[in-house]
Amino acid sequence: MSTIHVDVVSAEEQIFSGEASFVALPGEAGELGIYPKHTPLITRIRPGAVRIQRADTNTEEFVFVAGGILEIQPGVVTVLADTAIRGKDLDEAKANDAIKRAEEAKANAKDKAELAVVEGELAMLAAQLAAIRKLRHRA
Repeated sequence: MSTIHVDVVSAEEQIFSGEASFVALPGEAGELGIYPKHTPLITRIRPGAVRIQRADTNTEEFVFVAGGILEIQPGVVTVLADTAIRGKDLDEAKANDAIKRAEEAKANAKDKAELAVVEGELAMLAAQLAAIRKLRHRA
């Protein structure tokens, strides 16, 4: 069976490193599916779930990313995420609380720049909540 090495890293830590038979993630222009021997590519990624089909256990690993860069080279997929959270560490209650705080901040925004920052945070949190629900649905 052909595999591809996958590294998912954030500014804080390495989240995943291992062999995979398939990777799916939210590219800037839509969902990307990556199999071994994929054409080289560099693109931005949107907030959402990275799904990694592990070659060693044939199980699926989930990682939420809040955006970043994807690089595909022969034999290696690298996800450089702004923020990355392992699927098992995602907390729906915390995400909902953060959304409430962001919505309050949006209502109290004093100018367009502050509003844009809060709206970006809300979009990332909505993607995180969607990833949590997708993960829960698959479990």
